[in-house]
Amino acid sequence: MTASFSCFVTGTDTEIGKTLISTAILHALVQAGVKAAAIKSVAAGAHPIQTAEGEVWHNDDADALAQAANVVLPRNLAVPYLFKAAAAPHVAAKLENVAIDIAHIRSSYAQVVEMADAVVVEGVGGFRVPLTDDTDTADLAQQLALPVIMVVGLRLGCLNHALLTADAIAARGLKLVGWVANTVDAGMPFAEDNVAALSARLSAPLLGCVPRLSAPLPAAAAAFLDFSCLPGWPKSA
Repeated sequence: MTASFSCFVTGTDTEIGKTLISTAILHALVQAGVKAAAIKSVAAGAHPIQTAEGEVWHNDDADALAQAANVVLPRNLAVPYLFKAAAAPHVAAKLENVAIDIAHIRSSYAQVVEMADAVVVEGVGGFRVPLTDDTDTADLAQQLALPVIMVVGLRLGCLNHALLTADAIAARGLKLVGWVANTVDAGMPFAEDNVAALSARLSAPLLGCVPRLSAPLPAAAAAFLDFSCLPGWPKSA
C-alpha cells in the first residue's frame, strides 16, 4: 500500500525550520480532510516528563509533529530513534550504545503508510548528517525514495547551502519537488534578492516564503505556503 501523499523534508542546515514547515504541511493536509501522520526519523535531544506510567522521554520537534498530525502513532513508529543528548545523531547514538539502522526506519515508515493517507517524514539536521560511521541522512532519504521538500533557512550563506543541498539530492537520484524559504534572520539584507536568485537556479517550485513569526505555529506558517503543486497533494473539494 502507498500513501496518496508522502514526502521527505530536509533542510540546508540544522535549526532552519524543518519542523515548522513539516507541521505546516501536516496542518494543510488535516485541513483538507486527509488522515495525516508524521515520522521524526531520528530525534536527538530529549527531556523527561513525568506521567502516570512513569518517566517518559520527549523531543520537542517530535511532539510538534505529533500534535499537527491527526493520526496517532505509537511512539516507536513516530520516532524510530530518540536520543537524550542534543548532538549529531551518530554521536548521540554512540552515547547510548545504539546503532542507527536505516532498515528499521524504513520498516517504521512501511507500517505508518498502512495507517494514514499521507505521511510526512522529517529528516535530521541537513541532508548529509552522519547517522553511523558509514551512513548519513542522504542514504536514508535515498532508501525511502520519497519526493523531497527542502527548507532553506534565509540567512547569510543560504545560497550556497541551498544549491549544494539541491545538487546532493539530485546526486542520490531523488526528486526535489518543492522548496520553502523560511526566515531565520529577520534582519537579513537583500532577502528577496536571495530568494529570486534561488528561484532562477532551482528547478523545483518555490512553495512560499515564511516570515519570522511571532508564534511559530503550523497554521501561521501554512498561511504563507501553497502545496497544491506537489505530486499526490489532495485536490480541493
